[in-house]
Amino acid sequence: MVILVLNCGSSSAKYQVYDWDAKEVLAVGVVEKVTISGSWIEHKPKGKPAFTLKKDCPNHTDAVNLIIQTLTDKEHGVINDMSVIKAVGHRVLHGGDKFTKSVIVDDEAMRVFDQVRDLGPLHIPANIMGIEAAKKVLPNVPQCAIMDTAWHQTMAPEQFLYAVPYEWYEKFGVRRYGFHGTSFLYVAKRASVLLGKEPKNTNVIIAHIGNGASINAVKNGCSFDTSMGITPLEGLVMGTRSGDVDPALPFYIARKAGIKYEEMENWLNKKSGLLGLTGKFSDRRDVNEAAEAGDKRAAASQEIEAYHLRKYIGSYFAALEGNVDALVFTAGVGEFAAFMRAKFCKGLEKLGFVLDPEKNALSHTRNSETVISADSSPIPIYVIPTDEELVMTEDAFALMNGSYDVHTNFKYSFQNKDYVNKARAAGLQKELEKNPALKKIIAVPK
Repeated sequence: MVILVLNCGSSSAKYQVYDWDAKEVLAVGVVEKVTISGSWIEHKPKGKPAFTLKKDCPNHTDAVNLIIQTLTDKEHGVINDMSVIKAVGHRVLHGGDKFTKSVIVDDEAMRVFDQVRDLGPLHIPANIMGIEAAKKVLPNVPQCAIMDTAWHQTMAPEQFLYAVPYEWYEKFGVRRYGFHGTSFLYVAKRASVLLGKEPKNTNVIIAHIGNGASINAVKNGCSFDTSMGITPLEGLVMGTRSGDVDPALPFYIARKAGIKYEEMENWLNKKSGLLGLTGKFSDRRDVNEAAEAGDKRAAASQEIEAYHLRKYIGSYFAALEGNVDALVFTAGVGEFAAFMRAKFCKGLEKLGFVLDPEKNALSHTRNSETVISADSSPIPIYVIPTDEELVMTEDAFALMNGSYDVHTNFKYSFQNKDYVNKARAAGLQKELEKNPALKKIIAVPK
């Protein structure tokens, strides 16, 4: 039995193919430049060389068809025919406040996704197109929506309401929704395993730092507060997004520069953040390289990003009343950028977060969970590589066979103490052969 998961962006379609019986990934890949001339597929099958093919995909239906053709290709494919695919999981940015868990897509779900298009104009139209494309290619297979916002539906009104006219909430759904929920769910559950605690007894602060970035306070195993708001623009400094700004700022610039609101939305989402601060770079690697070469704006942008995150860590420590079991970093920057993790943790020692510089420098892997805090640290600091695709896969399977429920009543395979990701375990073994010192920071469940 095979589960296919799709993550369709505005101009891309990422995928993963999972063999449920063998509990292993058969292939991962992406179709780039969908709807744009010059598209191609990059396909990485298990046990075979990576494969790249250029083929125009004017729409997401063409992209999904290309994925299917590649998966069943005699030379590069990983399945014999489409009959083995029993469910498709789709990553959906926004479910409004209608969904507290993943769902099988029906007409009502599609209606809700269409209603919240304006809350995710870059993502939701592509999500919808991906679902519609998969339904055409696989009409008799359950299509399952795994929403970034569902995890955060446990927040209380004091966390999710804005201090604006209440009728905005009643009429237009204006409230904090939060995102990166699939990642936070996985990391929160894995943190509970490492701590040797039940999720319902676990309080953690998780920083998901990639090109998009947000932070989540988890109380008693559930989302308690998060930095992103009604859209993914609010909160931390990101690659191209501004994060928190004075709400009056757009009006001020609109008056001064004559910018219309559509343009302002583009500036805040695509031309701000690190790109806006440096004038050149949104990728942290480029920012770091420039900073090391003496670029003052690049160096300043790193300090600004770190300062904003430290403020959120401190505020969530207070929100959890000091009852914090661990601080966790995840996603691209959180998993690989040791120099930024050091900046994020600077000055947090009095809160109980004491970073070990040597351990932190060693942690640069997606194949293992690591502990980077000092042995004397009152609160552990972990790096937990996220696995959103696995959450999507397990949700889709459970929805397909009728065993799924909200996460507080549902147990994932990765909540088991002896859970092993086969691909990551193999990758870790190779890393340890090259760098045996990595072994001493591998996090072991208590």
